[in-house]
Amino acid sequence: MSASLNYPKAVSIVEVGPRDGLQNESAPLSTGDKVALVEGLVDAGLRYVETGSFVNPRWIPQMADSGDVFQQIARVPDVTYAALTPNLKGFDRAMDAGASEVAVFAAASESFSQRNINCSISESIERFLPVMEAAKTSGVKVRGYVSCVLGCPYEGEIAPAAVLKVSQALLDMGCYEISLGDTIGTGTPGSMDTLLNALVPSLTAGRLALHCHNSYGQALANLLVGLQYGIRRIDSSVAGLGGCPYATGASGNVATEDVVYMLQGMGIQTGVNLNALVNVGTDCCKKLGRETQSAVAKARG
Repeated sequence: MSASLNYPKAVSIVEVGPRDGLQNESAPLSTGDKVALVEGLVDAGLRYVETGSFVNPRWIPQMADSGDVFQQIARVPDVTYAALTPNLKGFDRAMDAGASEVAVFAAASESFSQRNINCSISESIERFLPVMEAAKTSGVKVRGYVSCVLGCPYEGEIAPAAVLKVSQALLDMGCYEISLGDTIGTGTPGSMDTLLNALVPSLTAGRLALHCHNSYGQALANLLVGLQYGIRRIDSSVAGLGGCPYATGASGNVATEDVVYMLQGMGIQTGVNLNALVNVGTDCCKKLGRETQSAVAKARG
């Protein structure tokens, strides 16, 4: 079967551990340890690191020191240090801190949007307009996240048409790429195939990335389907940092180590040193007082 498939020759990994990972970890990590994490990931070869989030610290106290992290890291040329910015105030703070680019987030589920950010999907997109205008004026790229693309904790299955509508809206606003998030990890290769079959013809694979959670152990299988559609950007989190807040006891983000191992085994270039990456994840987990969620790291002891 593989002989007939045209997989990408290279895949760019978006490392989300320092933001999406740590914001869902109950144990706090010091600013210095966050800086060491970001620098270690870059040293391991990652060229896009989601470094922090400029949201109200009352919502996500784990990200309250993001400005300090951005200002303390030793920058490496040609590395993107990205920030999540829900509004214009957050965008301004990200710019003051020296973020390379920013991201905004919406949901494909109305219920999730209301409970997560207290507004409808259309209202959330309207809130991004000032951010998009400011980013355009500043020459800053904006990435778009869409949550719950394969399932919602409140609504269950989500129709691909709903995902297409919000993704197209974000692209029309000026986002250069849409990261499709299986937020609760309930997607399967079948549902991923159905989703991408609906999205890729009009949005194109080059403007899509996949952000898979491994709650049900399906993340790598779902990513493989994405590769078959020509998607060349994958979000992942070192050591699988970040639990799934909607599935008690379930793992969250797919581990970057496991993604890199799979891609290397397929002959797909990532530019990442797997041994160095495993060490970064192991060190971070020791500081957090938790076990790694990476199967590769566990297998290597």
